[in-house]
Amino acid sequence: MDQNPDHVCHVCSEILDQNPDHICHVCSEILDQTRVSDQILYRHMEKTGDDLSILGYGCMRFPQKNNKIDVERTKKQILFAIENGINYLDTAYIYSGSETVLGKILAGGYRDRVKLATKMPIPTILSRADMEIVFQTQLERLQTNRIDYYLIHNIIHFEEWERLKQIGILEFIRKKKENKQIINIGFSFHGNLQTFKQIIDDYEWDFCQIQYNYLDENFQAGTAGLEYAASKGLGIVVMEPLRGGTLAEGFAPEIQRILDDFEIKRSPAEWGLRFVWNRPEVSVVLSGMNEEAHILENIRIASNARPNTLTAEELKMISSVKDKIREKIKVECTGCSYCMPCPFGVDIPQCFAYYNNAYMYGGITPKIAYLMGTGGYEMPPSKASLCQECGICETKCPQNIPIRKELKSVAKEMEKWHWRGIVRLLRWKMYRKGGGQNLRNMNR
Repeated sequence: MDQNPDHVCHVCSEILDQNPDHICHVCSEILDQTRVSDQILYRHMEKTGDDLSILGYGCMRFPQKNNKIDVERTKKQILFAIENGINYLDTAYIYSGSETVLGKILAGGYRDRVKLATKMPIPTILSRADMEIVFQTQLERLQTNRIDYYLIHNIIHFEEWERLKQIGILEFIRKKKENKQIINIGFSFHGNLQTFKQIIDDYEWDFCQIQYNYLDENFQAGTAGLEYAASKGLGIVVMEPLRGGTLAEGFAPEIQRILDDFEIKRSPAEWGLRFVWNRPEVSVVLSGMNEEAHILENIRIASNARPNTLTAEELKMISSVKDKIREKIKVECTGCSYCMPCPFGVDIPQCFAYYNNAYMYGGITPKIAYLMGTGGYEMPPSKASLCQECGICETKCPQNIPIRKELKSVAKEMEKWHWRGIVRLLRWKMYRKGGGQNLRNMNR
């Protein structure tokens, strides 16, 4: 069998095509062990007094099995991470099933070994009573009597924070901290720099969580916000260090060539993580690790990624990669799925991912993949042209993407009649060979 690099574990080189679940058995067996040799690094968050693992475990997307969280696999992954030094776990009220599964896992004697972070959903909170209901629900789901790091989730506009103050959020925080049910209070943020500074200056926060990576140095809070928060003494947790996987997956040949020609050989993911860890202001970098290989690789990187260690040449190389990626990305979507579900069935993040891939990699493959994945051939259709321009998605998007406008562009570029004809032909050939199961939707 040819070792297609897209189907080989980048940690141990196991050929994933031999495994229908695309789980690397070698890495999975390693996770059966208690520890690996790499010792993860910690940074001291001055405001909270905690020594936190520089790699935090993002719990938004646990591995799935039969369209549900694969609890056993998730448990195995999380316990391995804890045994290898990860002590910061991040979830949220709106992460479907995450708090409940995490609570069950930690209840087995692991709760006191970690710092647990979760978040209050702003749209759900319409009264002071709602705050109590949501918080008590979270304590029950997580099977705990305290939240170590509690965040107001996804603040974009200062008016959102003002509204929460008007209905009693300050009193809520004060009482919960007095009762030691909330240990540290912070907020996660997806607005602009001016709003970020306003929110920081308006309350005595312990920490904040921002989106930061080498593509977003001047986006949202950005580098200026990172430095401002640090100057005010806040602990800083970073999300989206790899831009929803954009900075971790295979690059276009001309971009990959920049990495290949550089004297130091590292994966795209490692360069992305090291860029964020190079900032001394950052305490924790969150990674949504739902693959065994990712956990192993990230622990290895986190065992020697120290601040202010990237050389001028390395930073220049990263800047060159950034410039090339910027030339090709069409939609600044991170795949967070906050815009979902669409009432008309559009898979918005998937549509944008295929669209970006078409420009990132070129060729016909991304366009065929788009129509195969969204055209309704096996599953209900979820293509961009189903959009009815209701605009609900745009009110939820933390990146402030003009989604309706961009979906029109996706449909125009990716749903041309000749591409549909090619897909129909491929599907017909698959059916003739016994690979197709259902042709009833071929006329869509």
